[in-house]
Amino acid sequence: MGWVFISIAAAAFQTLRFMLQKALSMGTLSAGGATLARFFYSAPFVVALAAGYWRWSGAVWPGYSGTFWAYALVGGLTQILATWCVVALFAHRNFAVGITFKKTEVVQTAIVGFVLLGDTVSAPGMAAIVLGLIGVLVLSDSSGGAGLRRFFNRAAGLGLLSGAFFAVSAVCYRGATLAVASEDAFLRAVLALAAVTVSQAVGMSAWLMWREPGELGRVFAARRTAVWMGVTGMAGSLCWFTAFTLQNAAYVFAVGQIEVIFSIAASVLFFSEKMARRELAGIGLLTLSILGLVLIG
Repeated sequence: MGWVFISIAAAAFQTLRFMLQKALSMGTLSAGGATLARFFYSAPFVVALAAGYWRWSGAVWPGYSGTFWAYALVGGLTQILATWCVVALFAHRNFAVGITFKKTEVVQTAIVGFVLLGDTVSAPGMAAIVLGLIGVLVLSDSSGGAGLRRFFNRAAGLGLLSGAFFAVSAVCYRGATLAVASEDAFLRAVLALAAVTVSQAVGMSAWLMWREPGELGRVFAARRTAVWMGVTGMAGSLCWFTAFTLQNAAYVFAVGQIEVIFSIAASVLFFSEKMARRELAGIGLLTLSILGLVLIG
């Protein structure tokens, strides 16, 4: 059951990181800059930890196969896209709602599994998915448009898209950790995380130099806050990667739903944001849906 506690720790660290990321994206950095900061300031810590643990453990260097890099690079790209969507979402809705939109990754994984792998969904499972869809519609109701425009808006699209990207990245990361030839679960996790984080930092830096000249300088200027985002990002990712080496990603995500509770507390206590009854109802419905899928599975 160790993976359960590791998953809870991952959710806690991720909430702290998103809090810092939201603060940086509110005028200090662009969505791309805030996304880069998460990887840029994590990379040195992750590389140092990976090198230190490898030398301390005395393990033979397992190396990286072509299969590993395929999983790692696809997972890294989809995580960047997912994080970018979440940061952009913060500009539209409050913190807790943004995080809850992201958590539709669990529902989307069930649907993608049926479409691509032929995994059957029972009647209770379909009911849970429908309940989650209702919760998403309630959350995405901006009350500022008419008809379908009240439900199908930019915030809803960003939230759903981030969930899809996070679902793909999680499966790829589990594949990457399993592709490292070692019996040491932590070594597999930390070596995979180091390769992924460095590739993300390099890729995002190159992209911003091309698309947003000057943003790299702002990322460096925000280092006093961003470095803590790097530390919490590293801690959260390390917990996720370690849990992925020990258990199916779907179960890890299921336990990680406790992040919804953490995000509500952060929304109220740190950002002084008030939750509307409609938003609380949507969060409740989506949470019940996720719990239902976990129990059924």
